[in-house]
Amino acid sequence: MRIIVDSHIPHIRGLIEPRAQVLYLEPGDITREVVEEADALIVRTRTRCDAGLLDGSRVGFIGSATIGTDHIDLDYCASHGITVRNAPGCNAPAVAQWVFAAIAAWMRARGIAAPAGLTLGIVGVGHIGSIVARWGRQLGFNILLNDPPKENRENRDGSFDVILARKLHQKNRPYFPLEQLQRQCDIITFHTPLTRDGQWPTWHLCDQRFIDGLDRCRLILDAARGPIADNQALLRWHGDVGLDCWENEPRISRELLEKCLVATPHIAGYSAEGKQRGTAMMLAALNDFYGWDIPVPEIAAPATGAAEVTLDGIAASYDILADSAALKSDPAAFESLRNHYLHRPEYQL
Repeated sequence: MRIIVDSHIPHIRGLIEPRAQVLYLEPGDITREVVEEADALIVRTRTRCDAGLLDGSRVGFIGSATIGTDHIDLDYCASHGITVRNAPGCNAPAVAQWVFAAIAAWMRARGIAAPAGLTLGIVGVGHIGSIVARWGRQLGFNILLNDPPKENRENRDGSFDVILARKLHQKNRPYFPLEQLQRQCDIITFHTPLTRDGQWPTWHLCDQRFIDGLDRCRLILDAARGPIADNQALLRWHGDVGLDCWENEPRISRELLEKCLVATPHIAGYSAEGKQRGTAMMLAALNDFYGWDIPVPEIAAPATGAAEVTLDGIAASYDILADSAALKSDPAAFESLRNHYLHRPEYQL
């Protein structure tokens, strides 16, 4: 049994070895040639798992210690009997911390004293968006949510009385059309998966047409996936931008980098606790798939994030402008800054 593990996944060395031979490799060294003799892969988003990597191998399990799976060809894996597991929600509190640290930095830069009167639009209300919404309400922001797939599921699963009540009381509705967020929000933050097909594709969801439809928005944040926002459209926009995810990573637009009020190298979710959760979820997935009993560490911090927050507390917990300054001073170091990032603690009141 041979398992290949991305060498930048922390807290995992020595735990699988009693059960398998483990090769810890840099993402660029996880090639078709080495994968050919592997039974399983534990990777991050930097490893594209598709026919080019997997054809001719005996891989039967792929674990991604990340929340997303857009780097994995799920159709190929399904057709070749490869089980795929990811780590949904593992870094949700860390990304929420990034969002409000960015908002706090923006408010200081623009002389905004308090959240009262500001409307925060959240596009995508999964693990991360739900925490952002809960914290945002606590902090005093008016919150507008947009998540058509989730709204569709909840309407489909809800009773007739619940659906009717939602239609009769629009002011209490949980979700709003994207056009309403464009008209009413001062800040819009994206937390969707990256999809190109289906009824609600998110690739270039924030494009020139979206930006042209903005009314009062002054800040756009993307800590989801780079291609959700058309980076060229953001470059032409007059408002402020905060980016953690970029198109064409790690070869990002230097011009857009300079425009950004906050610019980080795809590390929004890089908390110590988030990394611990991701690894724990991979170990649990291996146990489930192979019938092993590898000890899975418990994580003290809740995956749902702190129960109570303050904006000053979040800002004090994470110096986001230091990370931004590091990237702006050396854009070519994007990958190095990401791979060698000192995982920060999540916010705890």
